[in-house]
Amino acid sequence: MHQSITKHIQNHIKPTVADMQLFYAALNEISVAKGQFLLKPGTTVKHEYFVVKGCLKGYYIDEKGSRHIIQFAVENWWIGDFDAFYNQVPSRLYIEAIEDSQLLSINYGSLQNIYNKAPIFERYFRVLVTQAFISQRKRILSTLEKNTKERYIEFCTSYPNIENRVPNYDIANYLGVSPENLSRVRKQMKS
Repeated sequence: MHQSITKHIQNHIKPTVADMQLFYAALNEISVAKGQFLLKPGTTVKHEYFVVKGCLKGYYIDEKGSRHIIQFAVENWWIGDFDAFYNQVPSRLYIEAIEDSQLLSINYGSLQNIYNKAPIFERYFRVLVTQAFISQRKRILSTLEKNTKERYIEFCTSYPNIENRVPNYDIANYLGVSPENLSRVRKQMKS
């Protein structure tokens, strides 16, 4: 299981063997069955999760009962309620497995310990947070400026081959369009 996270880490930083051993010691392997919740609102968030295998979605439900998908996570992606994790406040998100999934989890306290003993991991997570911030900004601008087809193409670039793994209505929700509108666009693109 550590092979995929090792490659992911080494794409961003160059830790020593000792740094990696410290990091590995802090990881726990967990399995989540399709439909199972990893997190629900109001929960104290103690972990972040790296997806080794599978697919999950992070979403919240607004006051009117409407669901809003914030993130999908597939292989080599991190998922969690990052606000709740880093600020140690109750979660506002649901995280649900779309497929049976194999994850690596890291505890908040263990991560803080790693930052102290192997500061290169602060750089790793800073790079990931920066990339996530940029991606979120692009998503907001895309929603404001682009039509459904352009947003769907960007989505497929960000999440290659996910359209075969995630229901159409979840993709439409993520894009902020109706499932019917997305179906029309997908049909047009296939012709």
